[in-house]
Amino acid sequence: MTKLIIQIPCLNEADHLPQTLAALPRSIPGIDRIEILVIDDGSSDNTTQVARMWGVQHVVRHRRNRGLAAAFQSGIDTALRAGADIVVNTDADGQYAGEDIAKLVEPILEGRADIVIGDRGVADNAHFGPVKRQLQKLGSAIVQRLSRVQVTDAVSGFRALSREAAQRINITTEFSYTTDMLIQAGRKRMAIVSMPIRTNATTRPSRLFKSIPRFIVNTGITMARAYTTYNPLRAFVGAGMAIALVGILPILRFLAYFLMGEGNGHIQSLVIGGALLVLGTLIAVLGVLADLIAANRKLIEANLTRLRQIEDMLEGRADPTSAPPCTDKDERKDAA
Repeated sequence: MTKLIIQIPCLNEADHLPQTLAALPRSIPGIDRIEILVIDDGSSDNTTQVARMWGVQHVVRHRRNRGLAAAFQSGIDTALRAGADIVVNTDADGQYAGEDIAKLVEPILEGRADIVIGDRGVADNAHFGPVKRQLQKLGSAIVQRLSRVQVTDAVSGFRALSREAAQRINITTEFSYTTDMLIQAGRKRMAIVSMPIRTNATTRPSRLFKSIPRFIVNTGITMARAYTTYNPLRAFVGAGMAIALVGILPILRFLAYFLMGEGNGHIQSLVIGGALLVLGTLIAVLGVLADLIAANRKLIEANLTRLRQIEDMLEGRADPTSAPPCTDKDERKDAA
């Protein structure tokens, strides 16, 4: 039996959640069971109560807001424990068309993809302004370069993961999971497919960021952090070599003056160049150490994936008739 769990991270979405839930498909060819998972990321309204009123099978509640990345990872962990074969992530504001979930899961059901990203057609999307279009195109191009995968809409939150892919993904960033996940998946050689989807006009400003400059800064930090995590040798050694090459220039300048008999007045060039060479060498050495740490991280991630697979074998997957999983003490008390 193939189970699909549709997860919806929420923050104060009591007003928009019913419309989003109503648009979700109740049956999809190739899927035997569809369940809904709502992650209430510290909402101050009655998002959790609305989810339960609408018959949502799984509700995860954070006592305080932890951010979209943490909400996404909480959803993935809960979906895996609930026995999901495929996990689809969508937004609570109704931006994505629920009917297109069938398109997202199709490549996974056919065995062609581990992860499917919903492509909103940024270049021609009428719901995006000109600035947002250009930023999305630039961001996707950078992510393609860093992850070595062909993804046309890197920050799209409408995406599907196979169970195996979900077990291997570990989100560590605190801002957004989108770029971190793609760089991680690309470096782990997962099969990633882009699928054209439809979008609806958003009814409210994004809660992920308050301004475009802040979004650019946070996204840039996330991409740099993810790339450095999975490519430490290239990142650090490359930076060290660049600094060392810059350091050679003032040294050559000093040598040129020294050969002309004027070296006494240009000692500062030698000092600056020597300092840059030492700094570049230290950064390169740090790259080697970071690469060794990265090797240990790969072993830890492999063990974590194996542990999840062993849990699957021991538990025989979660019983579909069991009570919805909870992650908070408050939720466990309610379930009791």
